[in-house]
Amino acid sequence: MPDPTATQALGRFVAGSDWRDIPAALRHEAKRSILNHVGCALGTARDPAVQAALRVMRGLGGAPAATVFGQGARLDPMGAAFVNAVASNLLDYDDTHLDTVIHPAAPVAPPLFALAEQRGLPGAAVLHAFLLGGEVACRIGNAVSPGHYARGWHITSTCGAFGAAAGCAGLLGLSAEQVAHAIGIASSEAAGTVENLPNAAKNVSVGNAARHGILAAMFAAEGYDAAPAAIEGPLGWARAAGDAADVAAITEGLGTRWEIGRNTYKPYPAGIVFHAVIDACLELRARLDAPPEAIAAVTVAGDALLLARGDRAVRNARDSRVSIHHSAALGLLRGRAGVADFEQPAVDDPALAGFRAKVTAALDAALPRGAARVTVRLANGREEETTVLTPRGSEARPLTDAELEAKYHENAALGGCADRAAAQIAAIWGLEEAADLGHLTALLA
Repeated sequence: MPDPTATQALGRFVAGSDWRDIPAALRHEAKRSILNHVGCALGTARDPAVQAALRVMRGLGGAPAATVFGQGARLDPMGAAFVNAVASNLLDYDDTHLDTVIHPAAPVAPPLFALAEQRGLPGAAVLHAFLLGGEVACRIGNAVSPGHYARGWHITSTCGAFGAAAGCAGLLGLSAEQVAHAIGIASSEAAGTVENLPNAAKNVSVGNAARHGILAAMFAAEGYDAAPAAIEGPLGWARAAGDAADVAAITEGLGTRWEIGRNTYKPYPAGIVFHAVIDACLELRARLDAPPEAIAAVTVAGDALLLARGDRAVRNARDSRVSIHHSAALGLLRGRAGVADFEQPAVDDPALAGFRAKVTAALDAALPRGAARVTVRLANGREEETTVLTPRGSEARPLTDAELEAKYHENAALGGCADRAAAQIAAIWGLEEAADLGHLTALLA
């Protein structure tokens, strides 16, 4: 019998996985991911982009069967998955797998919630399917990084579609062959471009990744098939979207070495590669013993990804969340970097705008991804410098459960759900024992 293709190997992995065999620490990490995901979605419940997505999907969908977080509304499963994915990813406050810069939960968790609510499935099945879907997304991301992203593909949306399809197929209990077909069908759906990241089109690609996962799994359940090597074949998705896939990155250690276990959670609502910039600037601000106006120039050094993502003009809130200059200005001038500090009033603040002009970005290829070195020169010629290799929230310095709960409370307050936050948090921590999602989704409505 020939060796399975990468697509087939993933199908066997998903269909053959048993929740009882998942290590306890990884089970807990699944709950942490869901806690962070739901909180981030609630934090944007009042945002015009989320409200617009809700209006569009309400006008297109079928029978309401799934909860839209924080909206007092229900949509058909694909519509709810779309809106919740948009909401979770909107502020760049969601989880991140640093090696690929995939945000796993936004595309993967919403379709699982929607299907489980529609079908009355248990919480443990949702957690299990999330780990499986997130693993598939991150492994395929590893196989095509860094060339895929460098060519302009938005990897959260593209690989997220694979993860959503695999997670949904696992949740529905499809066979190994059907899971592989679902993943292969997703290869015809996966799309999204980096050029659109500062624009609303990014929201569409992330939302589509979530709903396309449901679509792929449902088609596979109904007998649709896909090419056996839909990912790595000579005319498959990986070749079409970049280079030949590193098949070993997909298949080696499946079920024993978990990429989704390396998921991280952000203390700041900005791109993950800017967290080291913020941390370094906060450290320098405390060390300088000088007013911000005494700073004449700031140099931020980092790897090619940091510069490609963040050496940009800041025109709107989306730009600010992926800006080296704005991140440095917040750390050194304001001494904080909360949600409000990346909104339009902060972008338009003359003091911040003037400070951003003092910041220069520089390439240092020796620095690892996610690291930054910041040098501050004062008007009197004095210089101070610091390097941050492991920012807060990174794999080496993860946020604690208590910090994740505090972040959730802050987001819930932004979305108008502060009075229910404690109960919501308790329900998420208790998902593994929940017979269905009814209690949690009632709280989230």
